[in-house]
Amino acid sequence: MKLKKINENLQQALIENGLTEANELQQETFSTIKSGADAVVVAPKGSGKSTTIIINVIQRMEKSIGESTRALIIVENKERVLEMEEMFLKYAKYHDLSILGVHDKGDIDYDKNIISLGLDVLIGTPNRINAMFASAGFNISTVKMFVVDDADILFRNRMDAVIHRLSNSIDKTQRLFFTTDLTERVESLADKIMIEPLFFEMDEEDEDEDEEEESED
Repeated sequence: MKLKKINENLQQALIENGLTEANELQQETFSTIKSGADAVVVAPKGSGKSTTIIINVIQRMEKSIGESTRALIIVENKERVLEMEEMFLKYAKYHDLSILGVHDKGDIDYDKNIISLGLDVLIGTPNRINAMFASAGFNISTVKMFVVDDADILFRNRMDAVIHRLSNSIDKTQRLFFTTDLTERVESLADKIMIEPLFFEMDEEDEDEDEEEESED
């Protein structure tokens, strides 16, 4: 996959998993996210939002440092947690990053024990992350990337208050929202917690063109 100054080990893992070319979404957002700027990324389903998140987190984290969580990714449900955790393990094959997915149906004591041993990337549902933060042993202040996937769905389910509270517990971090629709709730919370966020909007027409090119290949 050709992206400007992409980590070579990451690039190798992506190629081995069939990702040889960056799509439009990944090309347009890579430099901005790599710079550490806050952003809201709006793109239709199937446009590669999850892959874009994973690529950028691995790029910025690069290797394990210390024992505290540095990237926090909040997703909708258990299925999304497991899906993203599996993708991370594939694409971070040549990195020594420690990665954990947590969800409402898991063992919270087990999750906290794993985190206490040292963790780089934490993927979880809002309620489980919030419960862990409210209890002893989970320090969120070290997070350098605070990512919300499917923000429109989570906020529609009234998880925006939880996200807001978690965000306020981090002094300095990069905040990223990935969403299918740019709803009023998404815009409102972005305005409250982000610093001059950049907006990327990819419409259905762009995605259709990408799919047509892929089918021709």
